[in-house]
Amino acid sequence: MNEVVTFGCRLNFYESELIKEALKKAQRENVVVVHSCAVTNEAERQVKQKIRKIHRNNPDKEIIVAGCAVQLDPEAYINIPGVSKVLDNQNKLKIESYIIDNTSTFSDDQKPLIINQFQEKSRAFIEIQNGCNHSCTFCSITHARGNNRSVPINNIIEQIKIFVENGYQEVVLTGVDITDFGSDLFGKPSLGMMITRVLKDIPELNRLRLSSIDVSEIDHELLDLMVNEPRLMPHFHLSLQSGNNLILKRMKRRHNRIQAIELCHKVKNLRPDVVFGADIIAGFPTETKKMFQDTVDMLKEINVIYLHVFPYSERKNTPAARMPQVPENIRKERTKYLREMNKEIMSNFLQSLVGTTQSVLIEQNCIGRAENFALVKLASTLPAKSMIKSNIRATQDNFLIGNISV
Repeated sequence: MNEVVTFGCRLNFYESELIKEALKKAQRENVVVVHSCAVTNEAERQVKQKIRKIHRNNPDKEIIVAGCAVQLDPEAYINIPGVSKVLDNQNKLKIESYIIDNTSTFSDDQKPLIINQFQEKSRAFIEIQNGCNHSCTFCSITHARGNNRSVPINNIIEQIKIFVENGYQEVVLTGVDITDFGSDLFGKPSLGMMITRVLKDIPELNRLRLSSIDVSEIDHELLDLMVNEPRLMPHFHLSLQSGNNLILKRMKRRHNRIQAIELCHKVKNLRPDVVFGADIIAGFPTETKKMFQDTVDMLKEINVIYLHVFPYSERKNTPAARMPQVPENIRKERTKYLREMNKEIMSNFLQSLVGTTQSVLIEQNCIGRAENFALVKLASTLPAKSMIKSNIRATQDNFLIGNISV
């Protein structure tokens, strides 16, 4: 039996389904593909730890390592005991890459694939673009993924139609920099233009959700959809990274603090049910206590509910790694502070939903997701992918507790 172990972003989870399809079509058996992430040193440490554990527990399994970590440093993985092959981001999606071979495979070709379903998932993910044209000083993903490459709109519509035909009611648009979608395509269609086409051509699609978006790339068309389109879910995850203007400049981000705050206020005023998530790096080089406090204050003002915060991690050959570093213990302290702060914000948010009725997409058994991405626990077990209305009567840990509305 084959297995794909996935680390990292939603794009990786989408591509893992393509890898499963490639293994099936290559008629392979007894293979474990470790789909790696290189966003932080900790992510790479976990990948290597997992590889060693798989080999220790299942020495007869063939281990193939694929993805961003391999793209950046293939030698670090091909030499781990038990690893038979490493595959870069282009070749990991090709059927021919999974033919038995003890060598690494690298090329510039990429073959688009279509999949029918996601194993054990009620939401479907689709890659709308890959790569990034920007050079944030902390990031190595541009080296791992290359420049922005958008998927043609007709291909996106074809794939989403297949998902809808297979019972998926929610599709999540993923990529490395999805708000830069279309800048490399003929006519330069924007993300907003593409979403408009998708919703028009696939009226059966009930929910469309966005992965992380860049404040500086949100144009009028996308903003209009964010506040006025009910099928575009009211949950927007922003790539903020910091709330201090000087740190944002040193990161080489293209937005400032005020732009982020004003965008959130504008969207919230026009669509009150909107909630925000955010990516934040704690302890970026040169970040002082006052600079960190700017981030804390911004997150409170925006009322970020879904916070992804990580301590800064030096990545080889990036400009930020050559800047004066914040001590590692302070990075960890600041990360812990933000996570603790976010627990209280999340608790208050969930409590505010008690007494409301939420539309819930069942993910597994009695657990589902509301439109605002809150987890809802029901008393009854329901089939995955089904959509129900739930009366929220209480909260428990990070869950809303609800009854099925009749």
